[in-house]
Amino acid sequence: MSQIRGTAGYHLGNQNPFGGPGSAEGSSDPSPLDTIRTYTSKIEDYLDTYSQPVKPYFPAIGRFLIVVTFIEDAVRIVTQWSDQLVYLNEFRHIPRGLTHLFLFVNVIAMLSCSTLVIIRKHPEIAVGGLVGVVITQALGYGLIFDLNFFLRNLSVMGGLLMVLSDSWVRTKFAPAGLPQLDEKDRKMYFQLAGRVLLIFLFVGFISVSKDKWSVSRVFVSIIGLVACVMVVVGFKAKWSAVLLVLILSIFNLVVNNFWTLHPHHPHKDFAKYDFFQILSIVGGLLLLANMGPGQFSVDEKKKVY
Repeated sequence: MSQIRGTAGYHLGNQNPFGGPGSAEGSSDPSPLDTIRTYTSKIEDYLDTYSQPVKPYFPAIGRFLIVVTFIEDAVRIVTQWSDQLVYLNEFRHIPRGLTHLFLFVNVIAMLSCSTLVIIRKHPEIAVGGLVGVVITQALGYGLIFDLNFFLRNLSVMGGLLMVLSDSWVRTKFAPAGLPQLDEKDRKMYFQLAGRVLLIFLFVGFISVSKDKWSVSRVFVSIIGLVACVMVVVGFKAKWSAVLLVLILSIFNLVVNNFWTLHPHHPHKDFAKYDFFQILSIVGGLLLLANMGPGQFSVDEKKKVY
């Protein structure tokens, strides 16, 4: 209560009954965090207002973008089948029969599980299958110790966890021999894990990329890093996710423009692979912007206190 009745004539209106600073004194010098909250709240209001026409489609767009890298990978394996067999057999020394089985299983798993994600059917099976594809491909193609590949795929798996948490509703889940766990509880744990994993792509962009540093890259890296931290702790997470979507989308179009390269250019496949992987991470960020950071976040704690 900002004023106590009957004390106005004695200049006691701003006193705190518990001996602390008065309300006027306490509010005269807002903290930097309060200032950030004020500005980001205004930005969130604008985003909510102007995104209303497309917001209902965010979940469907996000799910499609998350799995688009798996669909592209399946198409690439089929169209480059003989090249894939030669690489696995001659460079990875995998027996010829196993190379056919490896590629066939990967293609079927990627196409079927991606379809299940898009149509929101059996999400646990779909996400588990796609995570299995990421792990088996890392082992099969010898990329398990490639740091850039590792960070990018952590981000992709973060997007898959967001798909999983988005699909759960409040029903009971009780594995045999374990106490019951409300799906709302599962959802908040997976949302936290998904938020943390999603930002690893940007960490890789800052720490692993071999491109030369420029003023623009430093500026974008600082803004992106701040947004990543805000996503992880869940502070203005929706606004931060939208900011990362914009940064990654522009970066993707400018840097990974594979359609401008000659069909036989040696870097065309790499640029195409990077392009679709970033699209998948953008999809995960769109799901985050749509459903929020979950209960393990600063945004939710503010509602409680």
